[in-house]
Amino acid sequence: MSPEFDLIAKYFTRPVRHAVLGVGDDCALVRISPGCELAITTDTLVSGTHFFPETGAEKLGHKALAVNLSDLAAMGALPRYVTLALTLPAIDEAWLAAFSRGFFALADKFQVELIGGDTTRGPLSITLTAFGEITIGHAIRRDGAKEGDDIWVSESLGAAALALKHLRGDITLSTAAFERAVMHLEAPNPRIALGRALVGVATSAVDISDGLVADLTHICRRSGLAASVEWPKVPLATSLLSASVEQQRACTLAGGDDYELCFTAPAISRELLHELSSASGLALARIGSMQSGEPLVRVYDDDGEAINIQSSGFDHFAIDH
Repeated sequence: MSPEFDLIAKYFTRPVRHAVLGVGDDCALVRISPGCELAITTDTLVSGTHFFPETGAEKLGHKALAVNLSDLAAMGALPRYVTLALTLPAIDEAWLAAFSRGFFALADKFQVELIGGDTTRGPLSITLTAFGEITIGHAIRRDGAKEGDDIWVSESLGAAALALKHLRGDITLSTAAFERAVMHLEAPNPRIALGRALVGVATSAVDISDGLVADLTHICRRSGLAASVEWPKVPLATSLLSASVEQQRACTLAGGDDYELCFTAPAISRELLHELSSASGLALARIGSMQSGEPLVRVYDDDGEAINIQSSGFDHFAIDH
């Protein structure tokens, strides 16, 4: 057996529980539940662009899967299967053991099966395709927002971007502050349960990967509406509370890597969403509203003045870690 197939067998082959046929054949075979359709998403993480080369392998295994599951969460889909394409500079048994440990710990949490993929030699990059199920016609899409809808976000924003600024040498955080912030960067928590609960409630949704303004703009463009965001209502990560207002705005509005959900819902759903927040223990903040007008995001300060946003969000072709 070749080294490629040896490492697949050793680190990435498990008995299937839900799939008809998993790793080891020319194709995987899956069967979806009656009345459901597949939500499919693909993400690539490239060393030096999406993560630092020295990032721990176990954390990479977690994050590589988490960012895909976050996309499924935004559509309200139930995660089922994933494929993995792994490009490695060389076979490193210790690295592979740690990567697969982080990967499968999260996969097991959400009962996701790895059903296939590819391995090859080259600069380190990780590509996953995730498959989720959603009842036909019930997916939460970006094009469903309505004029007058509230805009909501889950939990808090900005910690991951703050940690990245520290790692790049732009700022210096205390050890305690950095340790709190870097967990958000390296081990995001995909909001699967929230996404499922929002089916039939949210009119549109997106996961915040490139920054609140950039990702909310996707909803604006697909729905043909403007978004008005009230800066005082944007929930800040605890690690940002002592930062300058400029840094707070940069990290929360344009920082990215939050992997929280931003969604819209009619005003009549406010009480229901507050109840959902209380029952789940997951904070939900109402930060603005959708309005008629040019499909872009405007953010207003405490005095109602428009804030000049210096960056539109993460650009995969302009920023290297």
